[in-house]
Amino acid sequence: MKVFDPTAGPETGGFELAARLGSLRGKVVGLLDNTKTNSDRLLRLVGRLLQEKHGVAALIERRKFTASMPASDELVAELARQCDVVIAGIGD
Repeated sequence: MKVFDPTAGPETGGFELAARLGSLRGKVVGLLDNTKTNSDRLLRLVGRLLQEKHGVAALIERRKFTASMPASDELVAELARQCDVVIAGIGD
């Protein structure tokens, strides 16, 4: 008989936080919708406010396939190439 343990141990790898931008003026902001209810509406509102109050030059909206999985490597790479900063949203 084979028994599989579905639990996972803690991740040991770390990461470095990206440097903060001094200003959002003239920057491109990515809005990553996680597919939860109202996530898209919340992100669009935040995006508009950032444009109006902080001079964001452009918004790039993308949507994950599902809220329960991380964004694909391709989507992350695309946002990294095109955006100065990305906001990942939640909803409900």
